Amino acid sequence: MDSETGRVEQRPVSTSNDIDDFANRIKRIAQEHRPSRMPFFRNLAVLPYDVVSDPGLLGSIHLIYQSAMHATRAAVYFLPYLDSPALRKRKLQIFIDDDGLANGDTHHYQLTRAFRNIGARCVLDDEEFGTPDELTRRLDAETADFVRLVPKLYARSLGPWCVVEVLSIDWMRALADALAIHFQGFASEPYFVDCFSQMVEERHAQEALAITQTVLRRRPELMAATLSDARSIAIALDSVWTQLDRIVADARAGHSNAADRLPSGIS
Repeated sequence: MDSETGRVEQRPVSTSNDIDDFANRIKRIAQEHRPSRMPFFRNLAVLPYDVVSDPGLLGSIHLIYQSAMHATRAAVYFLPYLDSPALRKRKLQIFIDDDGLANGDTHHYQLTRAFRNIGARCVLDDEEFGTPDELTRRLDAETADFVRLVPKLYARSLGPWCVVEVLSIDWMRALADALAIHFQGFASEPYFVDCFSQMVEERHAQEALAITQTVLRRRPELMAATLSDARSIAIALDSVWTQLDRIVADARAGHSNAADRLPSGIS
């Protein structure tokens, strides 16, 4: 209701054509915010080895990346509008792909092992990645904002889930490619290989879009908010890559300053 006129506001209801085009609209948002376009991945790839191999730098990258991933994995359990048996069944398969791997493994554990195998000194143990309030105390402002935003948006709209699933394969390949330049075998870690070989992220993206279109056909009034929230999470994710690039830039600058202080003839 409009507070000044007292009239009930009429929300636009999407047509069947709008809903048919939903996947394309999400993909356009994803293209605008494609993670691999961000400087972080390029700058990480060209770091000198003695900089990129620093356990502290790798641990900082792991903390931010894992925190963002943890926030989305945890928030998926609270997605709205997926209450029917058929939709619950489809959602469950996505849970299993992330958190129900063979022998009690998860993508979370796989990622930590991948970083530890290249020498990262991880800031947090796996089980310390808990609630957003607990986790944000250990994070920079940009990553903390993302971690706080994710559960709010995921709990009210399916749009953020869709766009994150569409984007995920792009950032995983960009990260694998950047670090594989420095660490032979990094891209062969199960975290990457299992997803790439089985096209897990692509399947999740297709399922998220298909499931959300099913919901929108039943509730077309949700379209505007679904797309708006998708764009909000994509913008927030850009800030995570920006913060990671700051860490890389600081590491490079620190290395350069240290080299400048060396006596002449020492390198």
